[in-house]
Amino acid sequence: MVVLEPDDGLGPDTTVGLGLARADLGHIETVPRSAMPHGTFLDTAAGLPGGEGEVVHPDLFSEDGLDPRHREVAARLGYAASYALPLSTETAGRIGAAVWLYDEPAEPVERRRHLAGLYVRFATEHLARLLDTERTRACMATVYEELLPSRLPRVPGVQLACRHRTGPRGGGDWYDALPLPDAALGLAVGSVTGSGPGAVAAMGRLRASLRAYAVMEGEDPVAVLSDLELLLRLTEPARCATALFAYCEPELRRITLAGAGHSPPLLVGERRTEFVETSVSAPLGMLACWEAPSVEFQVAAGETVLLYTDGLLHRTGDPADRAFARLQAAAASVPRARRHDPEAVADHVLHTVLPDDQDVTGGREDVALVAARFE
Repeated sequence: MVVLEPDDGLGPDTTVGLGLARADLGHIETVPRSAMPHGTFLDTAAGLPGGEGEVVHPDLFSEDGLDPRHREVAARLGYAASYALPLSTETAGRIGAAVWLYDEPAEPVERRRHLAGLYVRFATEHLARLLDTERTRACMATVYEELLPSRLPRVPGVQLACRHRTGPRGGGDWYDALPLPDAALGLAVGSVTGSGPGAVAAMGRLRASLRAYAVMEGEDPVAVLSDLELLLRLTEPARCATALFAYCEPELRRITLAGAGHSPPLLVGERRTEFVETSVSAPLGMLACWEAPSVEFQVAAGETVLLYTDGLLHRTGDPADRAFARLQAAAASVPRARRHDPEAVADHVLHTVLPDDQDVTGGREDVALVAARFE
């Protein structure tokens, strides 16, 4: 049994056991921790007596001071002895404890103690690295979440839903939805090149700038992306970015959009499931000057427009044409009874295109998906 509980209190905290079911671990957790062998390490300040070394209980049931609950649980689970070692390194400090449980009175001989010590030393170093990676991933995910909209706006005539999955290093995929003057709505998705903190920071700057440009000239998506391209070229000359901005007029169910190297939106309705025809254009920052015409189209009542980032296609591992066909088929297969709910549409598309066991990239690609249903 391994109990992870880092000394710094930053987690993650967990208990796992080889040969111990979840219910067995639950029984062990009902024993006062001070009575368990790992409690000697975890409840003792690092560096103080009792915080290092080993804890041996060669015959639990013969011990006069054995906690009654510990005796009951040991009898239920069928162990009669235990041997415990701390999991600690000089750099990471103490991160937990490892406990061996024996089904009869016993204690390891010197050779086995030596092997257990070697095992624990190497395992602790590996666990410390995994712990550091997990904390970094969690931190990047938190930063990523904070840079995206905390909630979607409520605009009469349209219902919104969004879904996003972040890669382990954090990437540059983003989405946005913001109310604009004259009861209009701006929708955007995009991605910047690279991954890690630099890409996340660049994504945040790009999204914030697009919001400002959208408020000033959102009715002209080409102007919005042109301003964004100029900003990217001046402030991030080593990066490229794809982006799509749509100016929506819910009352008229009319959308005007422009894209820069981005995949076209997908229309999902009762009578059609098709991609919007957009002009071919280069990503922002790739050419000396970006330029592409806008596209205007009508949305029928009850239809949903899906905007998505390329990570949704890349995660399938399929060639581009097959990935697009897979996405279209997933949207067409949304049950008719659920098409009135953009949340249900987004979930169905995401889970159909990317079943957990068919994500060939291992989740490395970011994914952002926005569903807008027009009433």
